[in-house]
Amino acid sequence: MNRCSNPAHPHCTVWVMPGDAACAHGHAQPASSDAAQSSDDALIAHVPAMPASAPIAMPIAAPSQRPHLHVSGFDPRAAGGRQVLKLELRGMPPDCAPQVTLLASSRLRLEGGERHSFTRTLRGEWLPVFLEFSSRGLEHGQYRVELELHSRALAARTWVATLLILAPRADASLHDIHQTFLATHKNVRVHADDASIARVNARLGGGRVDIDVKASNAGIAHLDLDGLNAPQGKIDLGFSSIAWDEDLLEIDLPAQAAGHPCPASMACLELAGGSAGRPRYLRLFALDECVLGRVDGEGDVLLAHHDDAGPVAEGLTRRLSARHAVIRRGREGFEIEDVSRYGVLVDGTWPGKHKALRLHPGMRIELTASIPGIVVLEVTAVLAHAIVLHRVDAGLAHEAFYLLDPERAPAGAARAGVAGLPLLCHRDGGFWHIDAASGEQTPLTPTVAFHRLAGWPRDAAFAASAYPEMRNGRSTSAQSAVHRES
Repeated sequence: MNRCSNPAHPHCTVWVMPGDAACAHGHAQPASSDAAQSSDDALIAHVPAMPASAPIAMPIAAPSQRPHLHVSGFDPRAAGGRQVLKLELRGMPPDCAPQVTLLASSRLRLEGGERHSFTRTLRGEWLPVFLEFSSRGLEHGQYRVELELHSRALAARTWVATLLILAPRADASLHDIHQTFLATHKNVRVHADDASIARVNARLGGGRVDIDVKASNAGIAHLDLDGLNAPQGKIDLGFSSIAWDEDLLEIDLPAQAAGHPCPASMACLELAGGSAGRPRYLRLFALDECVLGRVDGEGDVLLAHHDDAGPVAEGLTRRLSARHAVIRRGREGFEIEDVSRYGVLVDGTWPGKHKALRLHPGMRIELTASIPGIVVLEVTAVLAHAIVLHRVDAGLAHEAFYLLDPERAPAGAARAGVAGLPLLCHRDGGFWHIDAASGEQTPLTPTVAFHRLAGWPRDAAFAASAYPEMRNGRSTSAQSAVHRES
């Protein structure tokens, strides 16, 4: 069921039954392009007390193929309590990325961070996202939840939606809530009063219909869903929660410039000055979420314990989880989340597992919490578009990390450089160097002339891989290191 779509009355919000030529206010509706449903897909309502009347058939609208969110699980009676919204992504275009980032913000207390991800299965379905929130301490009223969905495929696409969540008075009755918010979302209303009998027979063949059944004053209301056992049908019955569909509006993004000559989301700059004649690496990452983990694990930033001889593949390195921590950019800045077995210390304090903590310059990150000194990182710079991490353990002379928000330009105040390093950004699918004086941007490629770039040594080298020295999941230096037991 849709709202009035008469172009001459854009402010009319009356719901229109499927197939009706006009809304309840008499505004004519544009002709629908949907084909008429078959008789098996009709909903027939009849009252046995009036046998002379013919059954009333109402076609069920075909399911919308436009991108939308199906929102379920909301219970307005749980005022001031904790709730979970189930968000299901439907109707997404085929060129959408297999993982869509969801950003949420609201005056409601959102639990579990503001950034979430929808992941597409091999069958083309999307795993749901559960958004937890609390309205404790907020007065009754409606609260917005602003949503942004970002798809970073070959063609970047962005959708937005706004959910309205009701926080009723603590003493509001279910009848008050129903009359105010639920009754306007029903396609069909069946009301039996004064000992009358109202009977609805719904044959559902894949369409969608919401039925409001009410009986009072000794009336009998009967609902028969003969499509319940049909193998092709699916019937969702909700008694204690509200569910609705929310359209996703796509934003018209500005046209992309010419593609980067060396597109990459992970790369590396090889610099001189490492210990024992080995090079020093500046690892570059431009990801929505950057996973820190063990060198042979599943992460993006691959870490190992270092001693005086270099990285050690075994020993204390085994106390790092394959997925140890996640660094991402939230609405308020970059944040870290512990997802490990062994814990993360930030400035000597464990923030708690799966609890995002905003990062600030000078913070010290220790992996792990149980054994100090395995891997210690320091946040040396936090910008609007990037965060820089240096190792302050024995791996200091080996590597540092430059994490960038993909496709985000740096702020003007960052032109002075980042923690003694030249300013970098990521756009058009690749990494760029920004001259601090002129603002000129140079794409980083394996053939770039670093001696022409201010602040870079002549023998610097760029590789479109974060770990060019790795072979079969281990670095060459780790392979030659002596195996040590912890």
